[in-house]
Amino acid sequence: MSAISELSHRLETEIETRKFAAKLAALCKIGDCLLLYGEVGSGKTTFARGFIQSIAKNSEEIISPTFTLVQTYPLLSGGDIYHCDLYRLKNDMELDELGLDEALETGMLLIEWPEITVSRMPASALHISLAVDGQGRSISLKSEALAWGERLNELRQKIL
Repeated sequence: MSAISELSHRLETEIETRKFAAKLAALCKIGDCLLLYGEVGSGKTTFARGFIQSIAKNSEEIISPTFTLVQTYPLLSGGDIYHCDLYRLKNDMELDELGLDEALETGMLLIEWPEITVSRMPASALHISLAVDGQGRSISLKSEALAWGERLNELRQKIL
């Protein structure tokens, strides 16, 4: 059985975006798939940077893998996080070469511009939408997976 779990929040600054991402990252585990939606400039890479830096073994510069498509970072807890940017993909057949299915077995997926792959991602994926909202950003998290309900409630408590 599934129920839609949702959380919306306003982020005033880049620092708030990174901190929010870090709080979410602390609740994530191997096998999680996070899909980042938003227009250019909406804060996807800032979010990804805060998320990855908070749980990766080293805090090297995190950049959007626009040209490499996938960048892998070792997690403090073991496994890897696969940061993907699928903006340049033209069709979903190109996804087979990226090995995203295997990545979920040993790590986490964080995908910017996931529209081309949504139908191939697990039903348990967390959909994260970012949008420019005045000088800040609005963020909306949504999943049909029951497991996310508890985690989003915990995140809600952390951001209040």
